[in-house]
Amino acid sequence: MRNELKRRLKRDEQAYGCWITIESPMVAEMLSTMGFDYFVFDTEHSPLDIYQAQTLMQAMRGQETTPIVRAWWNDIVAIKRALDIGAYGVVVPWINSKEEAELAVKATRYAPEGLRGCGPRRAAMFDPDYLKTADEEILVICQIETRKAVENIEDIVSVEGVDVTYIGPADLSASHGHLGDQSHPEVQEAIDRVFDATKAAGKAAGIHLGSGKTIKERIDKGYNLITIGNDLVYLRSGVRDHMRSLGLS
Repeated sequence: MRNELKRRLKRDEQAYGCWITIESPMVAEMLSTMGFDYFVFDTEHSPLDIYQAQTLMQAMRGQETTPIVRAWWNDIVAIKRALDIGAYGVVVPWINSKEEAELAVKATRYAPEGLRGCGPRRAAMFDPDYLKTADEEILVICQIETRKAVENIEDIVSVEGVDVTYIGPADLSASHGHLGDQSHPEVQEAIDRVFDATKAAGKAAGIHLGSGKTIKERIDKGYNLITIGNDLVYLRSGVRDHMRSLGLS
């Protein structure tokens, strides 16, 4: 296994991705030809289950887009199943402490270093070296989405094996008492603290859309893993633009 996205992030490069939430192989196939660096198949908040996530991965064309799964929780079974279907990385939600970050990392590592059960199925189907290389190649992305996580961010990024912190803006704003207001100064201060601590630890910083600022501002700031949209956003905006072009809205 060789994870080029992980190598790019270690070089402090930027990568742009798309969240996949629609349970349609045709949507995943089409979007995989559009130049995204990564997909995140969302099994936490979307209807996707692990079988559908695998089917959507199989529909992807080419090798340019790296498949990542957002696990439904920081759970060794959820993470194991995401990796066994062929994900090159996991977004682990609701990481609030050093101990929780350590558990997320261990869930991606085989024994004796970790807790991942050995049964990689599709992940190793075409890769005879998978068991030898997976521990070093899997990308571990810790989602930061609570006040507690921000308070503990220096401890979280100190964990060996954590590659990326990723801002979950909706829950982060709610946790700070500003539900629906990602632009609130207190939320932005928390986001900046996460970015600074992540960069100081030599890790990659990720963010979801603009998280209260424009995507361009986040790119200029130096974020590494930047989700610029999702399948539903593109479907909605495409229909809206088409109707406007016809003078229907």
